Amino acid sequence: MTIPRSADLASDVLVHTYDDMFNPPGLTNFLGTAQVDHDVVAIRSVNFPPYSHGDTITGQLYVDGRLARSYGGTVEVVWRPDCVVRSTTVDGLDLRTTTACAPGRPAVVVQLEVSGLPGRSVRLGLALASTATRSPTGWLRPEPPSEPNTLQVVDNRVVGTGESGSAVSVQGLDVPSTVDRAMLEATVVLDESGRGRLSYVHVLAGTLEEATEHFDVCVADVPSVIAVAESMWDVALADAFDPHSDGFSGSLPVLETSNEALRKLYWWGVLGVIWFRRDNPASVIGRTYDTLMPRYWQTTTFIWDYSLSSLTHALLDPEPMRKHIEHWIDLDTHKHFGTEWLTGGPVGYWYSVNDFAMTRLVRDYVRFTGDTAFLDVSVGPKPVGEHVHDWATAWRGLRGEHALADYGGIDNLLECVSSYVHEVASFNAANVWCMRVAAEIADRSGDADRAALLRKEASAQAGHVNELYVEGKGFWHARQPDGTLVPVRHCYDFNIVGTTIPDDLSESQRAEMVSFFQRELQTPTWMRALSPYDADAAFSVRPDHQWNGAYPAWPADAGRALFALGGGDVLLDWLPGLAKSANQGPCGQAHFVEEAQPPMAGGARKSPPQFPYLIDWSCSSSGAWVSLVLEGVFGIEVALDGTVTASPQVAALDPNARLTGLRVGSKTYDVTADGLV
Repeated sequence: MTIPRSADLASDVLVHTYDDMFNPPGLTNFLGTAQVDHDVVAIRSVNFPPYSHGDTITGQLYVDGRLARSYGGTVEVVWRPDCVVRSTTVDGLDLRTTTACAPGRPAVVVQLEVSGLPGRSVRLGLALASTATRSPTGWLRPEPPSEPNTLQVVDNRVVGTGESGSAVSVQGLDVPSTVDRAMLEATVVLDESGRGRLSYVHVLAGTLEEATEHFDVCVADVPSVIAVAESMWDVALADAFDPHSDGFSGSLPVLETSNEALRKLYWWGVLGVIWFRRDNPASVIGRTYDTLMPRYWQTTTFIWDYSLSSLTHALLDPEPMRKHIEHWIDLDTHKHFGTEWLTGGPVGYWYSVNDFAMTRLVRDYVRFTGDTAFLDVSVGPKPVGEHVHDWATAWRGLRGEHALADYGGIDNLLECVSSYVHEVASFNAANVWCMRVAAEIADRSGDADRAALLRKEASAQAGHVNELYVEGKGFWHARQPDGTLVPVRHCYDFNIVGTTIPDDLSESQRAEMVSFFQRELQTPTWMRALSPYDADAAFSVRPDHQWNGAYPAWPADAGRALFALGGGDVLLDWLPGLAKSANQGPCGQAHFVEEAQPPMAGGARKSPPQFPYLIDWSCSSSGAWVSLVLEGVFGIEVALDGTVTASPQVAALDPNARLTGLRVGSKTYDVTADGLV
């Protein structure tokens, strides 16, 4: 099996009880998103921009007049790209639902199947709510807009509208029903086999006429809607590996392997980028890729997260990647952390990563597409290549009393690690790498003097980065404006120093860094972002950057750093454990380490959305796992001029493993355990 279908990417059975540390799965149809909730019917975060429903929960199930979740039983959940299947037992009844976003429509459907004693009459109720609205501005907050709605019954359907009249929700069933205030009820009599069914449809649109049209199509045949959703996702997955399809402007190489962990992690990375594709006509910049879903920042693309999947975007869909790069340059990347696609406008404040992220995006786009002419295209007042030079040298303006750049306070960096501020090793090491990239571009344009000066300055800065190293320990200091050196045992220094300047480190440093990683960060199925021995581990419990878990790109980038630092065997031994964390659907915004929460389905549990964790169910930086497989395990190196080499380390996993159809410019390559074919 080389190309997955929806069924191949199904999660394990995920079991939870009411208000467990469980992050309910999300769904998308590439227009918008929805999230299932803790019972078997309820949904929340139904948002199809420009129309939004906030994070409102609707469709909570009642059985014979009693709230179903009040029975306190367990709910079993299986996520697939096309649907979520939930099941539970309530009062002698087996309840099973299939939930999907309707392809091409701003709608969610839920098919409910009931099993019990033949002839039993069951009164099923759904508690409905609506906060539909359309914001007159971009969605500039983590939570999508909402407004109080009034519910009315129209043709036996519940219609929600707010005072603004800017949006409408329509909710109803495909069987005869009654409505009492916000309770929609239907009676189902189980047949001679003890079975019954009904379906619930929720539509969000701008007018009642438009919403009704979508509702009527969906409610007429909910099973067909679910079947078409599966077909849509099977096509999208196949298109991702097909260079001749119209689904994407590029394609990814096909992985052939008998190693289940390697295959699972590669597919995890691919899926986690496709998942965030948005082909919504409301987007002012065309196709976009969101960053989080389904609960937060639903129309925003963060530069940082996009860059963590940079290689994946360059191979899979380079045309929107180029458009995003140009758009971000036009808006000045020193003044925002991303953009919002309903307006195209900037969102948020400056992130310290932006210069490194933009350099990486341009380099990956050029080297994999072969579009070197892009470097000469003027965006704003200067060519793209000159923008790269500016990003690579912007650190000069951030220096204080010392040779390294000061990257500001907590909000500019990791947000929940109070000691990781000012002169950090990661971004200063990234500056070294960026200057070397800028030197390559200068060589291409014939400016040998600029290239030589950049390389000389890069080497000098690498020496200054080494001043931050904690001798013999494997981790780094963060220098404060007064010169104080604060030790910080964070994975981000390990990841970025390891992947950008490994050759500027001594052999002992490389060995010490690998030892530190194994000793204080690595866990059986995941990793800690911050060592629990760090003094700042008491500062926060947000698991994307603290001791109790890690952001989804950090283990993948740590794997590439391990290869670069001479610890590739550590990563290869770790892969089977990491693959267990792919059993819950796409990467979460963070996963807990085993000490913080018991594993789920054998892997690191996705962290929940509620306070104080505030973690979304999935995150677009999943493409970092594709980079790990291609650049780490298969050792692929692609230079700016398109020269391809490979030093695979895959033989230890599967000597017969093979990548086929790696696209670099106008050529394609196959890679085996022996190298390029």
